[in-house]
Amino acid sequence: MTDILQMQGLMKRYQRRGRDPVMAVSDLDLVLGRGGTVHGFLGPNGSGKTTTIRCALGLIRPTSGSVSVFGHDATTGFHHVADRVGAIVENPKMFPNFTGRKNLQLLARMAGIGKGRVEEVLEVVDLRERGDDTFTSYSLGMKQRLAIAGALLKDPDLLILDEPANGLDPAGIAEMRVLIRDIAGQGKAIVVSSHQLGEIEQVCDDVTIIHNGHLVVTGTLAEVQRHAGPDRIVATIDDRDAAVAALQASGMPAFPRPTSRELFVEIPSERSAEVNQLLASQGLYLSGLRAENASLEQAFLNLTGAGAPPPPTAAEAVHPVASAPPPVAPPPSSPATDPNGGAA
Repeated sequence: MTDILQMQGLMKRYQRRGRDPVMAVSDLDLVLGRGGTVHGFLGPNGSGKTTTIRCALGLIRPTSGSVSVFGHDATTGFHHVADRVGAIVENPKMFPNFTGRKNLQLLARMAGIGKGRVEEVLEVVDLRERGDDTFTSYSLGMKQRLAIAGALLKDPDLLILDEPANGLDPAGIAEMRVLIRDIAGQGKAIVVSSHQLGEIEQVCDDVTIIHNGHLVVTGTLAEVQRHAGPDRIVATIDDRDAAVAALQASGMPAFPRPTSRELFVEIPSERSAEVNQLLASQGLYLSGLRAENASLEQAFLNLTGAGAPPPPTAAEAVHPVASAPPPVAPPPSSPATDPNGGAA
């Protein structure tokens, strides 16, 4: 079966007049093989996510390596599969004084799609009742949902969303998570690019994390989370060093968190009462105690050297890169695209 999206050795270097070139993406591999899943494409701002997406949509040409979409080269043959791909790249563009419905009708007309489909996608993104309101009257979350409606007009098999929750409030982020899972439930493959590792962790099935244009780790959510290390207890106390010494003397693996009053205790969360009792018996009183579960953010910190990585095991070998390369400047900004990311 042909993979939905495949990248092999993808590299994109930007030449700058009179200055050193910028390596935006280097030797990146990614495979998305099946529909009905959400693939989180994650990394800090400036890590190369948008450049990678532009290469996948045939909007820019890679310096080397290959990108194929439904078996067609994205640079030379994207037109063969354009109807199967919907995308939002960076900020969606709409006519501000037109209604949401009219904006979608214009996009549908350009793509040869009937008005009936406009009503269907408005229903999907829960904007049918607000379809006759102007775009300028929409909240940021509504604007993002309208852009997704535009990307869904062609009923694509692959949906690529670049920072769909960027700038949203907590309620808007929660709505976006539900919408993404609902769309994936229709059998569509979704790639969600984001720098919000904690938010996307709640919606994705598979994960690729990049940093400074280089692959950090890729695999299922569970596989990648293993790099975060075990769950642990985080305690807050004024005399942190004395507490660490007391816990270590009792046989509990305790470590101070630099530049804070917190310390880590590498024991299961159900044993948290033991930590409190032991310290209290020595006149050391906690002001906070909580469990810290393994997370994508901690996995990222461990794998890039910003956190204390656990000893690697064979079961955790999911294409990790031991440490991130030196930072590089972000690529020059590129012109804005239409709501479908040029995939119309």
